[in-house]
Amino acid sequence: MSMNIRSISAALLGVSVMAGCVTKGTFRREMDARKSELNAEVAARTAADSALAGDIAALRNDMQTLRTEFGARITAMEEGVRFAFPVNFAFDDATVRPEDQAALDRFAQVASKFYAGSVITVEGFADPAGSARYNVDLSRRRAEAVRSYLVGKGMTDTQLKPIGYGESRQVVPGAQRDDTGAELNRRVVFVVETKGDSTATRVTASALR
Repeated sequence: MSMNIRSISAALLGVSVMAGCVTKGTFRREMDARKSELNAEVAARTAADSALAGDIAALRNDMQTLRTEFGARITAMEEGVRFAFPVNFAFDDATVRPEDQAALDRFAQVASKFYAGSVITVEGFADPAGSARYNVDLSRRRAEAVRSYLVGKGMTDTQLKPIGYGESRQVVPGAQRDDTGAELNRRVVFVVETKGDSTATRVTASALR
């Protein structure tokens, strides 16, 4: 009887030791797995931060090029960023001028690289010569001409939204036809809507600092 009790006790002790070993081994495996997950998360986050830093530096450099080489004025807005280029038009004309094509080419490259998922409004304007209704139509045709040009440079037609504002928001109030500064009123402006795209918003905000 005493032998049976000792045998049972030994058996129970063995089971207990085995259970402890299994539990300890399982715990170690779980900890190793969690450690691997954390390391992977840290590596992914580091890579993402590095990529973001690279995008910010690249966009900042491209924006500076647009400013220095093409005279662009770039300003942050609540829902995006405005690119005002010296892309102008002859009087009563909606044809993209050869001298403005280099600036548009560069803008197409920047927009395709950094704002592929954003809607870009092409705002057209006119000088105050003629009727307000005619000028709205003329400014819209200018915006559409620029959109067509940019599509020819690889941008998507659906991404670009042309709109005509006519003679509103004149750069040189009252200047028309051959007046000094009238050409500045006959222009297009780009508004890139980054709202909803957190990456584009962060990159743009940092690049404009």
